[in-house]
Amino acid sequence: MYDAYTRIFTRCGLTFRAVEADTGLIGGDVSHEFMVLAETGEATVVYSDQGSYAANLERAEVLPPSELSDVPLRPLTPVATPQCRTVEEVTAFLTISPRQLVKTLLYRADKDTVAVLIRGDHDLNEVKLARLLRVTEVQLADPETVSRLTGAPVGFAGPIGLRGVRILADHGIKGLRNVVVGANRADTHYVDANWDRDFTVDQFADLRNAQAGDLSPRGPGVLTLAKGIEVGQVFLLGTKYSKSMNATILDDQGKERLAIMGCYGIGVGRTAAAAIEQNHDDKGIIWPLPIAPFHVHLLPVSQSAKTADATARLYADLSAEGFEVLWDDRADRAGVKFNDADLVGAPFQIVIGDKGLADGVVEIKVRRSGVKSRVSPSDVVAHLRRLSGEADLAPPLGSTSCA
Repeated sequence: MYDAYTRIFTRCGLTFRAVEADTGLIGGDVSHEFMVLAETGEATVVYSDQGSYAANLERAEVLPPSELSDVPLRPLTPVATPQCRTVEEVTAFLTISPRQLVKTLLYRADKDTVAVLIRGDHDLNEVKLARLLRVTEVQLADPETVSRLTGAPVGFAGPIGLRGVRILADHGIKGLRNVVVGANRADTHYVDANWDRDFTVDQFADLRNAQAGDLSPRGPGVLTLAKGIEVGQVFLLGTKYSKSMNATILDDQGKERLAIMGCYGIGVGRTAAAAIEQNHDDKGIIWPLPIAPFHVHLLPVSQSAKTADATARLYADLSAEGFEVLWDDRADRAGVKFNDADLVGAPFQIVIGDKGLADGVVEIKVRRSGVKSRVSPSDVVAHLRRLSGEADLAPPLGSTSCA
């Protein structure tokens, strides 16, 4: 099914990536989303600039630091940070980089509360946290819970002296030395705190969002971020559901086995919208030929019987050959028809008029390239067949699979 979806979106003329995705509530062993790359996309795609690794932001893995800092430890010191609660406020007040600050975030996970440590310039990935804790979702603790557990208002929580909660930390914390953390006192932070001396971490894990420039977790290269529109997803559910339902089959040896299940879906409307995002200009849509609602747009520019007869013959001939044809039979000016044809975006436009017919030709325009040619009406079908196989009718195709 993964291969089938790859072929489908390739035939649709889309530039896309198949990316590793979180299985979420549906569960299962592995899942891939098919993302059409577009600046207007609602999702973030993370991929290697050299290798085949690709994942959505929820799933993208981040490697732990390869080297640990050997900077000498300085003495732990409390400092006053009046009304400085956010990373921006604290770092500006202390004149430090956000990477020198460690955020302490308290999260509710079912009935438990955990503290999560993450570098000031990193964003926590709540999907990774939920997966680590084996819960369906997590949410930030409310101010009352923060105050009860830390003895301080929101913005001043820290790991030093924190009791009664499990302390988790992103791998990025392991390589830091002499950092700033909340002091669990209002308007106070500690400077030069160190995890292996001043506080204990119960577990390190990959808990942050990937960033551009991170090393690829598998294969060569560094990670790059792009926007994408999800148009399809495939899940390998394995035996998660068949086991609970005792849904078995007989294999070719006659032995009873649990059915291996999958779940698959394509967003048809999203696919059309994504195609438009990737295929348009300032005049309108440029439909890829395989998914164009009409292949050919007939544009008669005269109301004469001669033009009407020629248009009708072309409509019949093209339809008989399998082309989807839109016939603009309005009594509008040629300029109006031409502008509307570019807006609608059929791959081919055919202009039929008395002047051209007098010379024994009609004009064929390729919407994507704007290239025009004058062809005898009897040769139109053959000419469009040739054009249909040319590379300039579709954008460069691209589909990068994951390892």
